[in-house]
Amino acid sequence: MTDDQALVARVAKGDMHAFRFLIKKHERLVSHMVGRLIDNSEDREELCQDIFMKVHEKVGEFNFQSKLSTWIASIAYHHSINHLRKKKLPISDIPDEERFTTHFISEENPEEELNDEMMNSLIVKFIDQLPAQYKAVLTLYHLEQMTYPEIGEATGMPEGTVKNYLFRARVLVKEKVKKYLSKEELL
Repeated sequence: MTDDQALVARVAKGDMHAFRFLIKKHERLVSHMVGRLIDNSEDREELCQDIFMKVHEKVGEFNFQSKLSTWIASIAYHHSINHLRKKKLPISDIPDEERFTTHFISEENPEEELNDEMMNSLIVKFIDQLPAQYKAVLTLYHLEQMTYPEIGEATGMPEGTVKNYLFRARVLVKEKVKKYLSKEELL
Protein backbone atom coordinates (compact mmCIF):
# COMPACT_ATOMS: atom_id res chain seq x y z
CA MET A 1 0.00 0.00 0.00
CA THR A 2 1.41 3.40 -0.98
CA ASP A 3 1.47 6.45 1.25
CA ASP A 4 -1.36 8.00 -0.78
CA GLN A 5 -3.45 4.83 -0.51
CA ALA A 6 -2.97 4.77 3.26
CA LEU A 7 -3.80 8.47 3.48
CA VAL A 8 -6.95 8.10 1.37
CA ALA A 9 -8.06 5.10 3.45
CA ARG A 10 -7.59 7.07 6.68
CA VAL A 11 -9.45 10.12 5.32
CA ALA A 12 -12.28 7.91 4.03
CA LYS A 13 -12.64 6.48 7.56
CA GLY A 14 -13.10 9.99 8.95
CA ASP A 15 -9.59 10.61 10.31
CA MET A 16 -9.49 14.43 10.47
CA HIS A 17 -5.75 14.48 11.20
CA ALA A 18 -5.19 12.59 7.94
CA PHE A 19 -7.49 15.01 6.12
CA ARG A 20 -5.55 17.99 7.45
CA PHE A 21 -2.37 16.29 6.23
CA LEU A 22 -3.95 15.73 2.79
CA ILE A 23 -4.87 19.43 2.65
CA LYS A 24 -1.35 20.47 3.66
CA LYS A 25 0.17 18.14 1.08
CA HIS A 26 -2.00 19.41 -1.79
CA GLU A 27 -2.86 23.00 -0.86
CA ARG A 28 -0.15 24.41 -3.14
CA LEU A 29 -1.58 22.51 -6.12
CA VAL A 30 -5.13 23.69 -5.43
CA SER A 31 -3.95 27.23 -4.71
CA HIS A 32 -2.02 27.37 -8.00
CA MET A 33 -4.92 26.02 -10.01
CA VAL A 34 -7.55 28.28 -8.47
CA GLY A 35 -5.22 31.29 -8.35
CA ARG A 36 -4.49 31.06 -12.08
CA LEU A 37 -8.16 30.91 -13.02
CA ILE A 38 -9.92 33.12 -10.46
CA ASP A 39 -9.04 36.80 -9.99
CA ASN A 40 -11.08 37.67 -6.90
CA SER A 41 -9.18 36.78 -3.70
CA GLU A 42 -12.35 36.13 -1.67
CA ASP A 43 -13.64 33.79 -4.38
CA ARG A 44 -10.25 32.02 -4.50
CA GLU A 45 -10.25 31.37 -0.77
CA GLU A 46 -13.84 30.13 -0.80
CA LEU A 47 -13.21 27.92 -3.84
CA CYS A 48 -10.14 26.33 -2.24
CA GLN A 49 -12.22 25.46 0.80
CA ASP A 50 -15.04 24.12 -1.39
CA ILE A 51 -12.57 22.01 -3.37
CA PHE A 52 -11.17 20.35 -0.28
CA MET A 53 -14.69 19.75 1.02
CA LYS A 54 -15.47 18.06 -2.32
CA VAL A 55 -12.28 15.99 -2.00
CA HIS A 56 -13.32 14.96 1.51
CA GLU A 57 -16.82 14.09 0.32
CA LYS A 58 -15.61 12.02 -2.68
CA VAL A 59 -12.37 10.52 -1.32
CA GLY A 60 -14.06 7.18 -0.67
CA GLU A 61 -14.84 6.93 -4.39
CA PHE A 62 -11.24 7.59 -5.47
CA ASN A 63 -9.93 4.36 -7.02
CA PHE A 64 -6.29 5.21 -7.86
CA GLN A 65 -6.81 5.02 -11.63
CA SER A 66 -4.64 8.16 -11.58
CA LYS A 67 -2.35 9.84 -9.08
CA LEU A 68 -4.07 11.44 -6.11
CA SER A 69 -2.64 14.84 -7.09
CA THR A 70 -4.10 14.48 -10.61
CA TRP A 71 -7.52 13.67 -9.17
CA ILE A 72 -7.38 16.68 -6.83
CA ALA A 73 -6.18 18.93 -9.68
CA SER A 74 -9.14 17.72 -11.74
CA ILE A 75 -11.57 18.69 -9.00
CA ALA A 76 -9.87 22.08 -8.62
CA TYR A 77 -9.91 22.75 -12.36
CA HIS A 78 -13.54 21.77 -12.91
CA HIS A 79 -14.72 23.56 -9.79
CA SER A 80 -12.94 26.75 -10.93
CA ILE A 81 -14.31 26.51 -14.47
CA ASN A 82 -17.83 25.97 -13.08
CA HIS A 83 -17.36 29.05 -10.88
CA LEU A 84 -16.37 31.12 -13.94
CA ARG A 85 -19.45 29.87 -15.79
CA LYS A 86 -21.78 30.67 -12.88
CA LYS A 87 -20.35 34.19 -12.64
CA LYS A 88 -20.53 34.47 -16.45
CA LEU A 89 -16.85 35.34 -16.59
CA PRO A 90 -14.82 34.61 -19.73
CA ILE A 91 -13.45 31.10 -19.83
CA SER A 92 -12.25 30.75 -23.34
CA ASP A 93 -11.43 33.70 -25.50
CA ILE A 94 -8.82 31.58 -27.23
CA PRO A 95 -7.83 33.05 -30.58
CA ASP A 96 -8.09 30.80 -33.62
CA GLU A 97 -4.57 31.72 -34.66
CA GLU A 98 -2.11 31.44 -32.94
CA ARG A 99 7.08 33.76 -14.87
CA PHE A 100 7.87 30.43 -15.92
CA THR A 101 11.46 31.50 -16.04
CA THR A 102 14.21 30.56 -13.68
CA HIS A 103 15.43 33.37 -11.51
CA PHE A 104 19.05 33.31 -10.46
CA ILE A 105 20.03 35.75 -7.77
CA SER A 106 23.14 37.65 -8.70
CA GLU A 107 24.59 39.49 -5.72
CA GLU A 108 27.33 40.92 -7.92
CA ASN A 109 24.87 42.74 -10.15
CA PRO A 110 21.82 44.08 -8.27
CA GLU A 111 20.62 45.99 -11.37
CA GLU A 112 20.46 42.73 -13.33
CA GLU A 113 18.60 41.09 -10.44
CA LEU A 114 16.09 43.95 -10.39
CA ASN A 115 15.60 43.60 -14.15
CA ASP A 116 15.03 39.84 -13.73
CA GLU A 117 12.46 40.45 -11.00
CA MET A 118 10.69 43.02 -13.17
CA MET A 119 10.68 40.62 -16.11
CA ASN A 120 9.30 37.78 -13.96
CA SER A 121 6.57 40.10 -12.70
CA LEU A 122 5.78 41.16 -16.26
CA ILE A 123 5.59 37.54 -17.46
CA VAL A 124 3.21 36.65 -14.62
CA LYS A 125 1.07 39.66 -15.61
CA PHE A 126 0.98 38.46 -19.23
CA ILE A 127 0.11 34.91 -18.15
CA ASP A 128 -2.77 36.26 -16.09
CA GLN A 129 -4.17 37.84 -19.27
CA LEU A 130 -4.36 34.46 -21.02
CA PRO A 131 -7.60 32.47 -21.38
CA ALA A 132 -8.40 30.22 -18.41
CA GLN A 133 -7.48 26.96 -20.18
CA TYR A 134 -4.06 28.29 -21.17
CA LYS A 135 -3.34 29.46 -17.62
CA ALA A 136 -4.44 26.10 -16.23
CA VAL A 137 -2.23 24.10 -18.59
CA LEU A 138 0.79 26.34 -17.96
CA THR A 139 0.28 26.09 -14.21
CA LEU A 140 -0.07 22.32 -14.14
CA TYR A 141 2.89 21.78 -16.47
CA HIS A 142 5.39 24.32 -15.16
CA LEU A 143 4.46 24.75 -11.50
CA GLU A 144 3.13 21.30 -10.69
CA GLN A 145 5.37 19.36 -13.12
CA MET A 146 2.46 17.27 -14.37
CA THR A 147 2.84 15.26 -17.57
CA TYR A 148 0.65 15.81 -20.64
CA PRO A 149 -1.51 12.75 -19.83
CA GLU A 150 -1.92 13.90 -16.21
CA ILE A 151 -2.95 17.38 -17.35
CA GLY A 152 -5.37 15.83 -19.82
CA GLU A 153 -6.88 13.73 -17.08
CA ALA A 154 -7.11 16.69 -14.69
CA THR A 155 -8.74 19.01 -17.23
CA GLY A 156 -10.64 16.53 -19.40
CA MET A 157 -8.74 17.75 -22.45
CA PRO A 158 -7.24 15.37 -25.01
CA GLU A 159 -3.45 15.14 -24.79
CA GLY A 160 -3.09 16.85 -28.18
CA THR A 161 -5.15 19.78 -26.93
CA VAL A 162 -2.98 20.05 -23.82
CA LYS A 163 0.16 20.20 -25.98
CA ASN A 164 -1.47 22.70 -28.33
CA TYR A 165 -2.65 24.97 -25.49
CA LEU A 166 0.77 24.82 -23.83
CA PHE A 167 2.45 25.74 -27.11
CA ARG A 168 -0.02 28.54 -27.86
CA ALA A 169 0.19 29.94 -24.35
CA ARG A 170 3.98 30.10 -24.55
CA VAL A 171 3.82 31.77 -27.97
CA LEU A 172 1.29 34.36 -26.75
CA VAL A 173 3.37 35.22 -23.68
CA LYS A 174 6.55 35.40 -25.78
CA GLU A 175 4.82 37.74 -28.27
CA LYS A 176 3.59 39.98 -25.45
CA VAL A 177 7.08 40.14 -23.97
CA LYS A 178 8.62 40.97 -27.36
CA LYS A 179 6.00 43.67 -27.96
CA TYR A 180 6.60 45.13 -24.51
CA LEU A 181 10.38 45.11 -24.95
CA SER A 182 10.17 46.76 -28.36
CA LYS A 183 8.06 49.55 -26.82
CA GLU A 184 10.63 49.92 -24.01
CA GLU A 185 13.44 50.37 -26.56
CA LEU A 186 11.56 53.29 -28.11
CA LEU A 187 11.57 55.15 -24.80
